[in-house]
Amino acid sequence: MKKVFYLKTCSTCTRIMSRFDLAGWELRELKSEPLTEEELETMFQHTKSYEDLFSKRSAQIRARGLILNDLTENDYRLLLLSHYSFLKRPVFLTDEEIFIGNSHHTIEQLGHFFTRQEKE
Repeated sequence: MKKVFYLKTCSTCTRIMSRFDLAGWELRELKSEPLTEEELETMFQHTKSYEDLFSKRSAQIRARGLILNDLTENDYRLLLLSHYSFLKRPVFLTDEEIFIGNSHHTIEQLGHFFTRQEKE
């Protein structure tokens, strides 16, 4: 399995995705095809934390009056399933690894992953 979860209107997602050869990857645009419970559980198996998958920059946080310090793991899970903007993006998911978000470190690790894949 090789999937990328992204938003087509997110310039950061498209910029990051354009850096890599995504032939053979399933591209999942989250707004038009929301995250499923099964996909979220697969991501959770890699992270062991719903909070790690949660975007604390989502505009929905303020819109819903959420207080992040009060949220439990189950709250994060339910929110991730309720609206596409709660997932930290982009997410690159394989059977063995997951890369979440757009931090410099994550993109660097993703680059190493693609380099290893090219050598195999």
